[in-house]
Amino acid sequence: MSEKQGLFEAADKGTIFFDEISSVGLETQAKLLRVMQDREFMRLGGTKTLRVDVRIIAATNTDLEVLIDQKAFRKDLFYRLNVIKIPLPPLRDRKDDIPLLVKHFLDVYARENGKTIEGVSEDVLEILEGHEWEGNVRELENLIERAVVFARAPIITRDNLPEGILSPARGEAAEGPGADVDGQSLRDQTLAFQKRLIEATLRKAKGIQKNAARLLDVKPTTLNEMIKRLGIDVDEF
Repeated sequence: MSEKQGLFEAADKGTIFFDEISSVGLETQAKLLRVMQDREFMRLGGTKTLRVDVRIIAATNTDLEVLIDQKAFRKDLFYRLNVIKIPLPPLRDRKDDIPLLVKHFLDVYARENGKTIEGVSEDVLEILEGHEWEGNVRELENLIERAVVFARAPIITRDNLPEGILSPARGEAAEGPGADVDGQSLRDQTLAFQKRLIEATLRKAKGIQKNAARLLDVKPTTLNEMIKRLGIDVDEF
């Protein structure tokens, strides 16, 4: 087996960010702890010990101390990580951040979809700042991604927002007779809508992703990523 440079070696003298550290398995936790304590590791397939100097930043929306009680997270790793703790309030408690986050996500998804998006209209920004964001920043990101995908102009308007955020009552009615959206967050409903739309487009395109991407006015790579994320079986079409 050939030796391969890993993340720690690549990040030497730099920083590694672990998002959702709570999802890391116990075996990997043990390896991570060793690198943090000894500042050394061995390449996969290698025989030589390498030393690194890396800053580690970890994030989680799960109470790690609860996971420790459940034997799902190592206590020693927790104490190694918990040197400086920065609590981050939910988005609903820091709505001044919404304009900056909106601009960031617009830039990301406009570039990803090959579009020029200059911003959002004033009434859209008011709607976003008035929303409760139960799904936190990820819900906002998902909504902006959707808006960019459906945008046909440089400015995001109300027409690009899902009904659920404009009016919950209209949003439920729009699902159609017999639809059950009780207990579903806006993010869940948005993802369900995306899945139905992509499936319908794939059906129309006879399963050819390139043609489906053209109909949806998105890049084939973007569509492929959405298909994977939504768990769509392309072979059905």
